[in-house]
Amino acid sequence: MNLRELLSSDKQRIFLDGAMGTQLGQMGLEMGGKNNVTNPDAVLAVHERYVAAGVDLLITNTLTMNRVNLESHNVGVEAREVNLAGARLAKAAAGADRLVLGDMSSTGKMLKPYGPLPEDDAFATFSEQATILAEGGVDGFIIETMFDLREALLALKAVKQVSDLPVIATITFNTIKNGGRTVMGNTAHDSATALTEGGADAVGINCGSIDPFEVAELVAVMREATVLPIVAQPNAGRGRMVDKELVFDMTPADFALGAKACADAGARLLGGCCGTSPEHIQAMVRLLS
Repeated sequence: MNLRELLSSDKQRIFLDGAMGTQLGQMGLEMGGKNNVTNPDAVLAVHERYVAAGVDLLITNTLTMNRVNLESHNVGVEAREVNLAGARLAKAAAGADRLVLGDMSSTGKMLKPYGPLPEDDAFATFSEQATILAEGGVDGFIIETMFDLREALLALKAVKQVSDLPVIATITFNTIKNGGRTVMGNTAHDSATALTEGGADAVGINCGSIDPFEVAELVAVMREATVLPIVAQPNAGRGRMVDKELVFDMTPADFALGAKACADAGARLLGGCCGTSPEHIQAMVRLLS
């Protein structure tokens, strides 16, 4: 079954994995996609733990591995090398029974006129990354952790130009007030509507400054705005600073209850973002299966 068939099937719940960065951090490694090249065994081990937790979809460790972000942060790896490695590792863990989503996110720079990045440059870097991930054999794409709807729509357009694979698109919200708001002021309703019109195959919410139960409130808003499947990937609670470190400390059991609230509000695809672990995902899968 390919991803488009899975999305159109009668499977009630589709489970995605959880955080990669915090898992690598717990191994004493620097977070990020560079590990696909420098520490591939560690990345593979995290993917394999999520497989054991019962997920249907694995997400490549390529979140910010687009050219603009790589060059501006002097990451020290090439876009082609790191994205192909990310696809290969996720596919190796997925085996024949699970599907792989090529992960894409922000360039890390604001678009003009609010920042220095022209839309054409953002479009080009998204096109390049999507082309590489498709070459690497992903089954579809997920555009996530997007704070700016305009950038998310550029990424969606770029992916659809270079590939006919399904695309999931999720937006990151800073508050649930006034219908939900990203840091750029985009609402949950407007985001779901625009991404649907842009040709996404599923839309939803990930990360942000809200907890899983608040994510559920915005899932309900999106449910009214689109007929597409809804995705919810909350953090393990609200992050808080402890000794200059951002900590997410919601327990797996409480996270699973938050995921259930998202499902009850209308989310069909469920996973986790910052601070979630294979234990969080396993608790969710057990509760909602």
